[in-house]
Amino acid sequence: MPNTTSTRVLVVDDDPRQRSILVEMVGSLGFTALPAADGAEAMELHTDSPADVIISDLIMPRMDGFELLRNLETRGYRTPTIVLTGFGSIEKAISVVHDLKAFWFLEKPVQPGILRALIERAAAQNRLVEETEVLNRQLSFHGVLGDLVGGSHPMRQVFLEIQQVAPTSASVLITGESGTGKELVARALHRLSPRVSGPFVPINCAALTETLIESELFGHEKGAFTGALERHIGCFEQANNGTVFLDEIGEMPIGTQSKLLRVLEDRKVRRLGGKIDLPVEVRVVAATNQNPEDAIREKHLREDLYYRLNVFHIHLPPLRERKEDIPAISEAILATLNKKHGCRVAGLQAAALERMQAYSWPGNVRELRNVLERAAIMAGEGMIQPKHMAMDPMMTVAEAAPVAAEPESGESLSVRPGASLEEIEEAYINRILRQTNNNKTKAAEILGISVRTLHNRLGQLTRGKANAAG
Repeated sequence: MPNTTSTRVLVVDDDPRQRSILVEMVGSLGFTALPAADGAEAMELHTDSPADVIISDLIMPRMDGFELLRNLETRGYRTPTIVLTGFGSIEKAISVVHDLKAFWFLEKPVQPGILRALIERAAAQNRLVEETEVLNRQLSFHGVLGDLVGGSHPMRQVFLEIQQVAPTSASVLITGESGTGKELVARALHRLSPRVSGPFVPINCAALTETLIESELFGHEKGAFTGALERHIGCFEQANNGTVFLDEIGEMPIGTQSKLLRVLEDRKVRRLGGKIDLPVEVRVVAATNQNPEDAIREKHLREDLYYRLNVFHIHLPPLRERKEDIPAISEAILATLNKKHGCRVAGLQAAALERMQAYSWPGNVRELRNVLERAAIMAGEGMIQPKHMAMDPMMTVAEAAPVAAEPESGESLSVRPGASLEEIEEAYINRILRQTNNNKTKAAEILGISVRTLHNRLGQLTRGKANAAG
């Protein structure tokens, strides 16, 4: 049986008589009652000394119950709130429970037995949330947050930023090279947010044409365009009270970006071919592997959309900048691969790990997973050795610097001493392209990246050389 006297209940009502009755009732049930005359006073009290449960009227001066709940969410408080409603306003109360995620609503006059049960349930939920947050902090201290792994300083900073912004409703822009795990960050943000019980809906903006991406985002009515044989509910409607993840936002057509901006500003969506605007309550997390400033300058990303999305920015470092995380990441990946393929791989031999840490990983964690998956299948059990690893796509930075022979074509590949990572990367990509007879699909597979990312990277390298020459 929980200790009710330690449960602090903030009672918010502008009517002195009603407030006094509620405070006395809460006290008689064995809880500690804290009175507040309106939402503004409640926020002050709660900020100074957070309560375990809040009981609040809806209609009040200065700050009403609606605004109180919005302020609690904005400041990252997840305190369960029981909304009081008078006769005839039950619809409003239900709306608050649904849209603003209040814990429950209770019709006046309040029955002591029902109030006790609700407070106990709300307090239990609050304890569970706090215990989960403590566990997440402990795990992140040891280098794990959701599916993200890494104890390096750059990743500890990423974990801290995720924990800071997750409880809020702020839009987040995640940047980082392809394969660094941007979707994992988005999923961690969702899991640690008050929207965790709502849906998480991802969409790859680079994989769809302009018509299809608008249909996926906003939905369409039957007959809206050729092939629209039935109504389709878009991502924003699907993710109501949850999170939409817009991957590769810089690849979204400019025309669609302007429509997306309006949805973000108005919080309403209109299906293609539709005639009415539908309200949506969605948190937006976006990601790009491009430099946002470059994308804006090259007219791939609208500046106003960028500022709307970039309320909070999280940058994922490339794997080559946090190589001390490779052992922990490899251990986590191998545990998953053992289950997937029925292997019994115990880990990496020192020589195999040394080889991995010497490599520059242009495909980042995605490439690391591909290499480990092949190695785990080759090894089957025991320790992964260098011979189990596909070393052709595992050329190290040290191997890239000297002249490297290409006997098949009679060419030689040289990278000048002191070459930048971009130069080494370009030389390496060109080497893989030659080995695959310029088959970009096969080259992208070896590199552990998508074909589109390979095309984008080749274009960036070409533009970089042109700018340097100009």
